[in-house]
Amino acid sequence: MASTRARASEAKARPRPRVLFDTNVLLDIVLAREPWATDAVGLLDVAAAGDIDGYVAAHAVTTIHYLVERERDRRTALTAVADLLSVLKVAELGTADFQRALALGLRDYEDAVQVAACLRIGAQFLVTRNPKDFRGAPVATRSAGEVLALLGALPGTG
Repeated sequence: MASTRARASEAKARPRPRVLFDTNVLLDIVLAREPWATDAVGLLDVAAAGDIDGYVAAHAVTTIHYLVERERDRRTALTAVADLLSVLKVAELGTADFQRALALGLRDYEDAVQVAACLRIGAQFLVTRNPKDFRGAPVATRSAGEVLALLGALPGTG
């Protein structure tokens, strides 16, 4: 029993990993885009269970709504955003973050803003299925499946 308490105390003391979900990964979840959706849903479930701190960049929320409404309908888009916001924290962005994104020199500015959001929150990983888009960025990129595997290797998670 003492070892159970010690493990519970250790799990509480250890900070939860922070991950920022790239827009494409969240769209995989909402639009059930296989083969990517399965791992992405699994990682979102880990966030919902409180084993990681999951984030979405503030600018991505409106993009997700727009794209889901265009692909499906308004009700689906509203439900998707509400569901995501019930699980994920929003990485708030300000002027300095958008300026930092400009200075990163990435080919795609939206990707650079995702990186700036990761830096803002101190994320361990940017969860994406397009790591090549972030080549040279000062953040670690991983797929949802890779993060799930890494979490499974940590005691007290997964």
